[in-house]
Amino acid sequence: MKLRYTADINSYKRMTNAELKQAFVIDDLFTPGETVLTYTDVDRAIVGSVVPQTKPLELPQSKELGSEYFCERREIGVINIGGDGTIEVDGKRFEMTYKDSLYIARESKNIHFTSVDPAQPAQYYLVSYPAHRTTTTCHVSKANAKHIELGSPAESNERTINQSIRPGIVDSCQLVMGFTELEPGSVWNTKPPHTHRRRSEIYMYFEYNDENRVFHFMGEPSETRSLVLASGNAVISPAWSIHSGAGTSNYTFIWAMGGENQTFDDMDHIPISDIS
Repeated sequence: MKLRYTADINSYKRMTNAELKQAFVIDDLFTPGETVLTYTDVDRAIVGSVVPQTKPLELPQSKELGSEYFCERREIGVINIGGDGTIEVDGKRFEMTYKDSLYIARESKNIHFTSVDPAQPAQYYLVSYPAHRTTTTCHVSKANAKHIELGSPAESNERTINQSIRPGIVDSCQLVMGFTELEPGSVWNTKPPHTHRRRSEIYMYFEYNDENRVFHFMGEPSETRSLVLASGNAVISPAWSIHSGAGTSNYTFIWAMGGENQTFDDMDHIPISDIS
C-alpha cells in the first residue's frame, strides 16, 4: 500500500508541475500480474487496480487500514476496463465484462480477481471508502446503469454519463461511482466546472492512445492549475477543488465520490467566465 499526501488549498498555488503531479496524480496503475493500491489522505480513499493473468489476485491486508482484512470497515467500487474476468466475493462469482461494475460491501472477507484469458487480462479499477454500515454486494452491467446524455457537438462536450453505483441501483454506504463517455469530436468534460465541498472525487481517464493527453483542471476557481494526464492516470480532487478537463481527442473517465451525501446533482456550479 502506497501513501499519498496531497497539498492543501493554499500550498498548491506555489507548486511546480512536477510537485502538483506528485501530490494529486496516480500514474502507476494497471501493472500486469499485480495489485496496485494507493491510500490517500483525502477522505481516506484508496485508489487501485488489479490485473490478474495466470493466477487469481487478492486485496492484501495492510497496516494502513488497521483491520483484519481489507473490507472489514470498507466498501469498494470496481469497474473492469480490460478483458473478461471474474470476481469472487465470499464464494459468490460475478462475471465481469468490459465496463461492468461491482459494488463490494463492507465485511466482504474473501475477494479474488481472475481473468478469462491471460493474454487479454481483465483490468479492474477500484476505489474504496470507509463504510459505517454493511449492505449487499451487487453487480451492475453497463446496460443496467442509469444513462444520462448531456452536452452538444457545438460546445464540444457531447457525452453520456453512466451511473452504475448510485442510490436506486446499488445500496452503498457513501460511495457513488460510474463513468462518462465523450463522443468523437467532443473533448470537454464536467462543463461547466463545479465543486461539491461535501464530497471528494477521483477521476481516472482512459480510452485514448499514447499520442493524446487530457488536461485536467484543478484548484480554486480564481487559481486554477492544469495536470497533463496519459491514459490510465487517476487524479485526486479534494472537496475544495474544481474538476474539469479537456483532451486532445475524445476519451472516457471513471468518477468516484465519497462524502456527506450521495446526491449526484449536489454541485456548486461555477460559470466559465469566473474561471481564471
